[in-house]
Amino acid sequence: MSFRDDNEEGRDLKKPFLHTGSWYRMSSRQSSIMGSSAQVLRDGSISVVLCVLIVALGPIQFGFTCGYSSPTQDQIISDLKLSISEFSIFGSLSNVGAMVGAISSGQIAEYIGRKGSLMIAAIPNIIGWLAISFAKDSSFLFMGRLLEGFGVGIISYTVPVYIAEISPQNMRGSLGSVNQLSVTIGIMLAYLLGLFANWRVLAVVGILPCTLLIPGLFFIPESPRWLAKMGMIEDFEASLQVLRGFDTDISVEVNEIKRAVASSSKRTTIQFADLKRKRYWYPLTIGIGLLMLQQLSGINGVLFYSSNIFERAGVSSSNVATFGLGAIQVVATGVTTWLVDKAGRRLLLMISSSGMTLSLLLVAVAFYVEGSVSGDSDLYSIMGILSLVGLVAFVISFSLGVGAIPWVIMSEILPVNIKGLAGSVATLANWFTSWAITMTANLLLTWSGGGTFTIYAIVAAFTIVFVTLWVPETKGRSLEEIQSSFR
Repeated sequence: MSFRDDNEEGRDLKKPFLHTGSWYRMSSRQSSIMGSSAQVLRDGSISVVLCVLIVALGPIQFGFTCGYSSPTQDQIISDLKLSISEFSIFGSLSNVGAMVGAISSGQIAEYIGRKGSLMIAAIPNIIGWLAISFAKDSSFLFMGRLLEGFGVGIISYTVPVYIAEISPQNMRGSLGSVNQLSVTIGIMLAYLLGLFANWRVLAVVGILPCTLLIPGLFFIPESPRWLAKMGMIEDFEASLQVLRGFDTDISVEVNEIKRAVASSSKRTTIQFADLKRKRYWYPLTIGIGLLMLQQLSGINGVLFYSSNIFERAGVSSSNVATFGLGAIQVVATGVTTWLVDKAGRRLLLMISSSGMTLSLLLVAVAFYVEGSVSGDSDLYSIMGILSLVGLVAFVISFSLGVGAIPWVIMSEILPVNIKGLAGSVATLANWFTSWAITMTANLLLTWSGGGTFTIYAIVAAFTIVFVTLWVPETKGRSLEEIQSSFR
C-alpha cells in the first residue's frame, strides 16, 4: 500500500466523534433563502459567541464541582459521620480524578475531536453527581467525586483549546477568558444554592450543566484547525466559514492554517530529545509554569474552605460571606474578559500577581496578630475585618489575570504537533498542584493561618518575576504567528 493510501486510511480512523450534519456547509446564497433564522449564522462574531456559550457549560460544571465542598462541609460530615481528614480526602478526590482526565485529555481531543472529548467528559460528570446525591457512606461519595474529577480534567483542557481554535485573533483573549468566567459562575452558583439546598439536592442540581451541554454539542461546528490537521479539508473550510460568517472572505486564514498544518506534519513523531529544541521546551515551560503558579497561590484552598476561613476570621454568617466572595469573583473575571484583548496578557498578569502578593501579606499579618491578642479585644475584631478585606482583594486580584490568562496562553502557545501531549502535561501539572493545595489547606490552616498565607504570598511574588522574564505577549497575533515565533 502506498504512503498516500496509509495516510488516507489513518484519516478515516479519525473521523469526528460528533457529526453536526450538513447545516454549516450551506453557502452564502443557500443560507440567505432561509430568512431571519439564518441571519444569526451569517454574522461570524455572533456564531463564534454562540459556540463559546454552549461549550462554556463545561467550565460551569467545573466551577460547580470546585464550589460544592465549601457550603456542604458541615452537612456531609454530620450526615455521613465523616472526620475532617475524610472530608479533606473527599474535597481533594476531584483533583485526583482530574489528573487522570488531564493525562488522557490531549489524546482524546486529538483522536476524536474537541466536541467528542466534551461529550465523553459530560457522561462521568452526570454519573458522579448522581452517586454523590444517593451516597449512604463515604465509598459512593468518594467514587462520585472521582468521576466528576475525571470529566472536569478533560473539560479543563478541551474548552480553552476549542475556544482558542475557533476565535478570530482580535477576540481570542476575551472569548478565551469566558472559560474562567464560567468557572467562577459555577462556583458562585454552588455557594448561592448551598445557602438554601441540602447537599443531596445540590448534587442533583450539579447534573444540569452537562445535561444541557450534550445536546448543545450537536449544534456547533468542530474546531476548524483540528479538522485541517486530520486532513478533512471540506469540513475544515465549511466550519471556518460558518464561524467567520457566510459573507466573509476566509481565504487568507485558510491558507495560514494549511501552511501551519503542513509544516507541523513534516515530522509527526516527536522524540523526547526534540523537547530540547526551543520551539518545544520554551512554550511548554511557560504553559506548565503559569498553570502551576496559578494553583500554588492557594486559590483553591481559599475557595474550597472559604467558609471555614471566614469563621476563623470571626465572620458569623460565613456561608453568606462565601457567596459574596463568589459573586465578586464573577464580576472581576468579567472585567478581565473585557480587558484582556485591550490591555494584553502580560500587563494583566503582572497587575494580578502584584495585587495577590499584597493582599495575601495583609491576610497573613491579620492572622499573626489575631493569634497574639485576646479574642475579646477590639484589635481582634479589627484583624478579622482586615483578613476579610485581604481575602476579597486576593480573589479580585486573582480574577483580574492569574485566574483566566494562564489557560488562554496555554491554548495559544503550544505548537500544533505537540498540543495534545503537551496540553495534557500542562493540565496534569495544574491539577496535581491543585490537589496538593486542596489536600494541605485545612492542615496548614490548623498549623498556622499566618504561616499558610505567607507561603502563598511568596509564590504570588515569584509569579511576578516569572511573567516579567519569560511570558511573551500574544495579544493581536494569530495562533500560527505565535507558535512560529518560538522556532
